[in-house]
Amino acid sequence: MKIQQYLIARGESFSPADKSGADLVLAFGSKEMLADYAVIDQIAASYPEAAKVYCSSAGEIYKNEVLDDTISLTAIKFDKTILKSSSINIRDFKDSYSSGQALIGGLNGDGLRHVLVFSDGALVNGSELVRGMMSVTPENVTVTGGLAGDAARFESTLTGLNGYPGHGNIIGIGFYGAHLRISHGSYGGWDSFGLEKTVTKSNANVLFEIDGKNALQSYKNYLGKYAEELPGSALLFPLAVTLEESGETVVRTILSINENDQSMVFAGDLPVGSKVRFMKANFDRLIDAASLAARTSLTSIHDMNPQLAILISCVGRKLILSSRIEEEVEAVRDILGTKTAITGFYSYGEISPVNESARCELHNQTMTITCFEEA
Repeated sequence: MKIQQYLIARGESFSPADKSGADLVLAFGSKEMLADYAVIDQIAASYPEAAKVYCSSAGEIYKNEVLDDTISLTAIKFDKTILKSSSINIRDFKDSYSSGQALIGGLNGDGLRHVLVFSDGALVNGSELVRGMMSVTPENVTVTGGLAGDAARFESTLTGLNGYPGHGNIIGIGFYGAHLRISHGSYGGWDSFGLEKTVTKSNANVLFEIDGKNALQSYKNYLGKYAEELPGSALLFPLAVTLEESGETVVRTILSINENDQSMVFAGDLPVGSKVRFMKANFDRLIDAASLAARTSLTSIHDMNPQLAILISCVGRKLILSSRIEEEVEAVRDILGTKTAITGFYSYGEISPVNESARCELHNQTMTITCFEEA
């Protein structure tokens, strides 16, 4: 595996120093940078044979740095691994569940080992997308990825494959063959507080009642003085959700509140019957969680020496850690070592199993890492 990494800043033209080409190009950037067709044309001309994936972000990860309003570009040339790419648009399907089934259906085949997914983060229901994908994914195939971001605006996102990035696109990259080893890790590092409660009324990702009581009012009571700063302060206080179906615990970020019907809209589903607990930020534990995610990605496969690590962290973590945000990337670097190329972005949702034995889920407020090593 050969890896090239470049950082493209606003106003700069792009031409890679290494002209040997690539099989896969990952371009994570701000929405404004990805809307610059001149830059996209330059990337396309530089890698005419590669599968070129574009994904807007809430912050770009380039080596050890976290940046804004740039494009973090990673070009990968595989020695023996075969790739297949697929792009669909949510507007062509009745719901996110069926789009997930179609995405994986287009990639299923002999030798499929892993699917890397990058989805529109505004128009797609991430929970339903993941459920649809997992309903048709073979047991021996892993799936990781994330939802595109748009800084902290939550307005619209851009994704694309081999063309100008647009709205509603869901991109899948399939990896085939026995020469590629893939591992992953995902941790949050939030502190839970208060008693466990039960979701008694919800509709997909819209929450109405907890323990038979108005959910928004209960949430405001727990927030105290921070309730006046909603919805912005909600990023400091996500919910831990234990899913009744799988027993897995995931974190859910609040995207908005509706005072008219007293509801709360989350970045992932909260099914009726799920158990929830309120959570709060702990700066040191958030950074420690990045280390745990990296350590898990190493220990899940014996003697793993990753050549590439794709980091997908949550916009909420970036807003909370603020000037300390690079510490979580540095914590990953400390575990993976200097020989691993690191890229990634800050997202509106992370896609990964909780651990090696668990099913894939949509996460919020986690650091999720996917490592690749080609033998």
